[in-house]
Amino acid sequence: MTTTKRRRSNFPLGLLALRTAAAWGVALLLFFPLGWLFLTAFKTELQAIAVPPLFVFTPTLENFHEVQERSDYLLYAKNSVITSVLSTLLGLMLAAPAAYAMAFFKGKYTKDILMWMLSTKMMPAVGALVPIYVLAQKSHLLDTQLALIIVFALSNLPIMVWILYSHFKDIPHEILEAARMDGATLWQEVRLVLLPLGMGGLASTGLLCLVLSWNEAFWSLNLSAAKAGTLATLIASYSSPEGLFWAKLSAASLMAIAPIVVFGWFSQKQLVQGLTFGAVK
Repeated sequence: MTTTKRRRSNFPLGLLALRTAAAWGVALLLFFPLGWLFLTAFKTELQAIAVPPLFVFTPTLENFHEVQERSDYLLYAKNSVITSVLSTLLGLMLAAPAAYAMAFFKGKYTKDILMWMLSTKMMPAVGALVPIYVLAQKSHLLDTQLALIIVFALSNLPIMVWILYSHFKDIPHEILEAARMDGATLWQEVRLVLLPLGMGGLASTGLLCLVLSWNEAFWSLNLSAAKAGTLATLIASYSSPEGLFWAKLSAASLMAIAPIVVFGWFSQKQLVQGLTFGAVK
């Protein structure tokens, strides 16, 4: 007790106040764009471009009604849900066996393969646009959900393999060896031993890649249009040669990010685990 009191008394209150103020300042700076987007979504177009900016105004829901009537928000939201969920499931189906093999049956070139897979994420997406666009065109997959599902899954695959590999390698190999000695088949080993122990890694990986697929804009804008377009396509449609409709654009953006923000808030622990590649248990 004496040592604790000494440490507290020796800690400078001025430094504590400075750190607290700095933390609040950084938090407000990061939150300001989202807060301003929220305010603008409830303004009229004239109020949105008013100088000086209006902080006190009568809110309106007109922008949200116009977004739904003009662009069919529910169609774009449905496309986002379908493409993000199915691409995540497809990615897990491909990444889990690969990570399992690399974690428990390491070869001479396992590390090299992992580094090569990760290096593919360093290439700008525009570098692969032309061949992927031509393949989608020749396969009659332009403006289809299937094209986006495949591209989203493959673009997130290196990250998914890395995260799952980091989780699987922390599972004691002796547990799997004991299951084999007891006569468990490969399917029983995976279903009864590996899945229960690795469910946290699978969940955090899936949640992280679900968010990445939902926020993906480049491939959505180039491979889809009105039929299979995601919410990123909806937001881009409010940019016109006549200028930007700030109030409607803010309303469309708020409607696009609200579901994933709420989802991310409730699953933030799993997302942090995924972002740290399994370092946080």
